[in-house]
Formats: sequence, structure tokens, C-alpha cells
Amino acid sequence: MKSETRDSLPITEQENPRTSNLSSLSVAEIVLLMNEEDAMVAAAVFKVLPQVETAVSAVVTKLHGGGRLFYIGTGTSGRLGVLDASECPPTFGVSPDLVQGVIAGGYEACYRAVEASEDDSEAAARDLATRGFVKDDVLVGIAASGRTPYTIGAVKYARSLGALTIAVTCAPDSPITRVAELSIVPVVGPEVVTGSTRLKAGTAQKMVLNMLSTATLVKLGYVSGNRMSNLQARNSKLRDRAVRILMAETDLDEDAAAAALDAGNGDIRIALVMTKAGASAEAAKKALAESKGVVPQAINQLSK
Repeated sequence: MKSETRDSLPITEQENPRTSNLSSLSVAEIVLLMNEEDAMVAAAVFKVLPQVETAVSAVVTKLHGGGRLFYIGTGTSGRLGVLDASECPPTFGVSPDLVQGVIAGGYEACYRAVEASEDDSEAAARDLATRGFVKDDVLVGIAASGRTPYTIGAVKYARSLGALTIAVTCAPDSPITRVAELSIVPVVGPEVVTGSTRLKAGTAQKMVLNMLSTATLVKLGYVSGNRMSNLQARNSKLRDRAVRILMAETDLDEDAAAAALDAGNGDIRIALVMTKAGASAEAAKKALAESKGVVPQAINQLSK
């Protein structure tokens, strides 16, 4: 097998001349150099904001129509997708089915390397089929190098169904960008440790995924102003936050807001709809079910 030259390697796999003497540096020098390299990430993401905007608008349309958002990847990329998906229910109060993360090798790969699974291009189709992935859904394929067979196979499968496909990679003109319908490619350059894409590439991917999920769910109505009006108050810190949100949204005092939260059985969505629409807990719950948990829609429905 012919070895790859430096120029033929994806940029994420190339050696970084700025860090060639990394192992001989002091701790202070290492962390300073890492910080300088990380400072390039936000600038790289800034350059692809138009592509992020296009992707978010397309995802919002699909989810409005009843679709779901899937992330898929391997290694660090897969873990980042699982992380972002797992944070959506507690932050936005959405069903765990709405945003899902799929990683090659299954759940075990979240905490243990299962690297051989990256090369199985057919496994991705099976993994998506197991989740019931259909053409109304959206697939975001995450691959730092842009050439992972598993993730490319996933994108090809999703596109064959007619689903919207989005690639998130740090390698321009890579295989995954040629098979996905939309591509978001923040170019962060070679890593501090050669090929360790959990560093700059991982940071860039995390920033893009933050934007995709957050902007999408904001536009779907799961945030009021800048407040998490659908958060799940499952501990004392979150309960305190829920009370503060109720106070800000309804002008109730602290005691009244706490009582409203209790009347809604600890569910801030129910408390908000009850208070703003002057409805019972049962009516609020029913309206929320019909509006798929979107508080403003539920309030409007009861206020007609």
C-alpha cells in the first residue's frame, strides 16, 4: 500500500510546524501554545456562519414537519454528537427522540475506544435503520478528517432515503463533503498533537453542534427570550432557576412562583401555561401535548 505524502493527508492529519518541539517544552510553554492554537478556532467557525445558518434553517423546516435530528460519527466526533444530543432534553425539555446521537461501536464507544468500527461503512445504515431513521429526518455526519467510512456510509444511506444530510468536518473538499447535501467546514489547521482531532477540530465541531441544536430549538419555540422556559427542574439548582424564570416571565413574586411550579407538578412548562393563560393544570398539559411542548403555542391555543 502506497503511503500518503504530507500534501495528500487531510489537513487534520498533517504535522503542525509550530508544535514540532512540543515534547521538549515546559508546562507553561505547552499550555500557552495550546491556547494560541485554540484562539484560531473561533475565527475558523466565524467564517462558516453562513453555512451554519443555511443548515439551521433547513433543520427547522424538517423538524417543523415532524422530523428528527440525528448526529452520527466515530471516536471523538461521535462522542461530541452523543454529548450534544444528550444535553437537549434537560436544556429544552424536548423528548430524547427529537435529537439523537449515534456513535460507531455503540454506547461502549463513548468511554472506550472501539476504533475498528470506524471502517465499517455498512454498519451505519444498520444503526440508523434500528433507530427508525426515515426521509423526514435530518442526518448530521461528523468527521474531522472527512473520510471516515462509517460516517460516509451513514450519509450515503440517509441521502438514498431522501433525507436532508449535513456534513460537519474540518477538512475541505473531503469525501464526506462530496456526498452530503450541505457542508459546514471550519478549517482549523493541523493539531497541536499530530492527528489528535479531539483538540482544535473537536472544539470547532462542538461549537458548530452547539449552534445547530440551540438555534434550531430556539426557532422551534423552546426558549423564551433567552430563558430556558422548558428546562426540566430535577434538582434544587434547577428548581431555583425555574422559579426565577417564572418570576421573570409572569411578574409573580418568589412565593407565588414557587407555588405555581408546585401546582404544575414541578414542570415549568405547565406552570407557565397555567399562569399566563389562566388555565388548569390538566388544560395546560393537554395544550402542551398538542403543541409538542412549545409553551407560546400552548398559551395562544388556550387564550383564543
